[in-house]
Amino acid sequence: MTAAHLFSPHEATQTLPLVKRIVDDILQRGQELRRLHESAPDSREALTALQQSLQEHLLELEALGCSFKDWNFELGLVDFPSRIDGQIVLLCWRSDEPELRFYHGLHDGYAGRKPIPESLLRAPRADASSGATLAISDQPG
Repeated sequence: MTAAHLFSPHEATQTLPLVKRIVDDILQRGQELRRLHESAPDSREALTALQQSLQEHLLELEALGCSFKDWNFELGLVDFPSRIDGQIVLLCWRSDEPELRFYHGLHDGYAGRKPIPESLLRAPRADASSGATLAISDQPG
């Protein structure tokens, strides 16, 4: 996936198991880095090794098309670029949330989180007559 990739809410939800593992590693390395920096700021070799490990995990998350947004390493905030109601938005997940349920506008930030419409969280289904995939919200009725 590229940086320009837009996730459907369902697709972002499908990536959560991997994202959760990466974010757990990021939070662990970030907290270790903060503790080491506070307790032994002259430990350059250990600090460098932790920074490198942290950077590798951040790059892994970015390669999926997501971005990490918690530089205090406490909440594990991750944004997934998406489109809802024709607008580019960021699906917003926090590491203590079991599911992806919120989004916000590009400039609204965490405080502007709103619930993702339920219909967008469901799996798309294949239309048997045309072979096309329809989101459940696109069906008449």
